[in-house]
Amino acid sequence: MISKQTIDKIFSAIRVEEIIGEYVQLKRAGSNFKGLSPFQDEKTPSFVVSPSKQIWKDFSTGKGGTAISFLMEIESFTYPEALRHAAKKYGIEIEETIQEQTEEQKMAQSERDQLYKIHEVAQSFFQEQLHETEEGRLIGLSYFKERGLPDDIIRKFQLGYSPEKKNAFTEYALEKGYSKEIIEKSGLSVFPENASYGIDRFRERVIFPIHSFSGRVLGFGGRILKNNAKAAKYLNSPETEIYHKSNVLYGLNFSKQAISKQNLCLLVEGYMDVIALHQNGIQNVVSSSGTALTTEQIKLIKRLTENVTILFDGDAAGIKASFRSIDMLLSEGMNIRIVLFPDGDDPDSFSGKHPQEYVEQYIAEQARDFIDFKAEVLLQEANTDPIRKGEAIRDIVKSVACVPNALKQEIYLKEVSSRFGLSEQSLFNELGLQKQVQQQQYKREESRPSPKLEVVPKQAISVQPLLVLEEKLIELMLKYGAQVLNRETEDGTPYTITVIEEVLAHFEEDDYKIQSPINEKIIREIQEGIEKNELRSGSFFFTLMDEELTVKVANALLEPYEISDWSKHNIFFSKEEEVLPKLISDTMIRHKREYVVSMIQEIKESLKAETDNTEQYVMMMKLNELRKEMDAELYRIL
Repeated sequence: MISKQTIDKIFSAIRVEEIIGEYVQLKRAGSNFKGLSPFQDEKTPSFVVSPSKQIWKDFSTGKGGTAISFLMEIESFTYPEALRHAAKKYGIEIEETIQEQTEEQKMAQSERDQLYKIHEVAQSFFQEQLHETEEGRLIGLSYFKERGLPDDIIRKFQLGYSPEKKNAFTEYALEKGYSKEIIEKSGLSVFPENASYGIDRFRERVIFPIHSFSGRVLGFGGRILKNNAKAAKYLNSPETEIYHKSNVLYGLNFSKQAISKQNLCLLVEGYMDVIALHQNGIQNVVSSSGTALTTEQIKLIKRLTENVTILFDGDAAGIKASFRSIDMLLSEGMNIRIVLFPDGDDPDSFSGKHPQEYVEQYIAEQARDFIDFKAEVLLQEANTDPIRKGEAIRDIVKSVACVPNALKQEIYLKEVSSRFGLSEQSLFNELGLQKQVQQQQYKREESRPSPKLEVVPKQAISVQPLLVLEEKLIELMLKYGAQVLNRETEDGTPYTITVIEEVLAHFEEDDYKIQSPINEKIIREIQEGIEKNELRSGSFFFTLMDEELTVKVANALLEPYEISDWSKHNIFFSKEEEVLPKLISDTMIRHKREYVVSMIQEIKESLKAETDNTEQYVMMMKLNELRKEMDAELYRIL
């Protein structure tokens, strides 16, 4: 168990904008940063990060909290896993407090946790085999050295080797205490039907660990070194609970900062392409690991940049296959450039022949937009055949139809018009036809029966003024809890009181019952703090790592928009904190008024059943008088 002192060190050192900046491209917006939500698609940024408050809020989904809660949300980390990840990033040594696990706690360890752990064990095993065994050095390490990889790159990418012995890792994992079921579910071993033994999936292969965004090992890719026609050259881990190949990009954990900083992602095909470019000092590069590019992978890139340059080796089959990837990237609003390397070269071999500056310059100078690229490839095939030339232009317009932005579509069509000497009107007509085709395809895909929309009863969406005002008072406690207010008694005697103490005293009057369970939880924590001479406001609640509380506090502390500086236009108005004493007083009076109104309503309901109840009538009259007094104090017009 991580010690309290270590947790305090982590929270003191961690910077929310640095952690989130590795996952989301953030842009300065006043004193905050803004970006696109990493949790759902959106065109207008609604994800806000506050460096001063060290919190974030996603206004599109309602999620929010600290850097630790963000890691838990985005990576599905547990609280300790998120803390360990942050500690590693900031170079903080983890201090453990001794706490024996009960059998119940051991049993409660999820299968998912075990899968992550066995992949860590496998990674260490493969690295040890590569560096520490004769077979690994002679076969695996020699292969990497022949490919020109130095030791620092081999260790950076955690490359490894799986030995010839068919069950070397399986035996190792069993000795470590992992069950046959977990080893099999990890995909690291295959257990033949009715057999008691397992066979290593990656035997006799060099190993490329596949990492999550944050650097956890999710699976492996293995390359066979023998000329075996029956075996696949590359073999990947199968789909597991933690590894979904369509959601992962190879090298992204090493490249994310460079991609965000340079506002550009280089997209290549294979593991070695990524590694070779890194070795040459070019780090903003990822690979789809030999699989077809997916929408989920594009969204991973889009968190960091909207600019993608695809690097191809000039293979004709690969180029034609890239057309689908281009259309998918365009559909997600990405800006695409394409680079073709000279015949016989791929990113791996080309970067091995030339220094970093030359490779970077080549990519910058040779990068073409998708219109030039498709035109060259398709028109070369069409030659002088006018029918095939028309089909080629139609194919280019089909890609333009994938672009979601109408202004970009018009710019692209003007480019096509200029290049081919065609009228813009004819191209816009073709664009309309292509859009119709796409819409029909979409409708066919969506034609399957879907559940009917649920009709929400009116009472379920009605506004409850009492709860709204209770929420506002809770928000004021969370935002300004320790702030001191200068007050006077009825006889004019001055006194001071904190926001927390004043609002708590208000809630304790008249036996008021808190309406919301989460507000009740907040007040209970605040009251416990007072008993310990602590004033618990906003940031305290983040340390509890209660998801519901975290979102609640983030809502209170972070506004979606910042007010511009209107003083330069000679327009002045008060900020909330400047009118806080009056704001709290007015909110408490309004809250009490709504409480009185609710009591009056209850009496009216009870009088429907009991018409002869003098005591209730008297009570209702007194409450009405009290309501009128509060209306007068609030300057209401009656």
